[in-house]
Amino acid sequence: MRLRVVSHFADVVCAAEDPAIIAIDMPIGLPDRAGPGGREAERLIRPLLGERQSSVFSVPSRAAIDARDYSEACSVALATSDPPRKVSKQTFNLAPKIREVDAVLRDDAALARRVFEVHPELAFWRLNGERALGEPKRVKSRPYPAGLALRRTILARAGLDANAAAPAGAGDDDLLDALACAAVARRLHAGTAQSFPNQPQLDAFGLKMAIWS
Repeated sequence: MRLRVVSHFADVVCAAEDPAIIAIDMPIGLPDRAGPGGREAERLIRPLLGERQSSVFSVPSRAAIDARDYSEACSVALATSDPPRKVSKQTFNLAPKIREVDAVLRDDAALARRVFEVHPELAFWRLNGERALGEPKRVKSRPYPAGLALRRTILARAGLDANAAAPAGAGDDDLLDALACAAVARRLHAGTAQSFPNQPQLDAFGLKMAIWS
């Protein structure tokens, strides 16, 4: 297992390991209009996660993600959502990375077939016997030891090295999330992963809107 932090999604695609499957905690497939609670994928997984469901944010419209100014993003989001909803600051700050992934996948249909959207808490739900975790990984923006220990135990049961040192530029919680997503990548490669929804919708560019576990 090789752990490192890279600057761009393209660095993952071109990695020396030549990954057959890429599992990424980033929205893939952007709606023209956002419904209540975001895409169907977000609405389906939230109830599974118990107290961790607040970690699932609602993906706004493609036009709102494309906005480069926060006030513009909010205005566009209000006009392209039902019921009208602004973009959170957290989502706006993620927008450049969302656009980066979106641009790469739109330009390469073959690549898009081996890149899958995942969510760490849903991955842990799967690894934990389809049970939501009872402990958060952070409390008041600080790592929470009990929550991290729980996640290490679950990952170790899945055969992953949960005691590995986090690479420079990443925290322990980032490492554990990445390992959980790697576990889903293994399931995807084996053909045993489940998508939410079971029949993913496609966005205007043919990208699947689904979260896998």
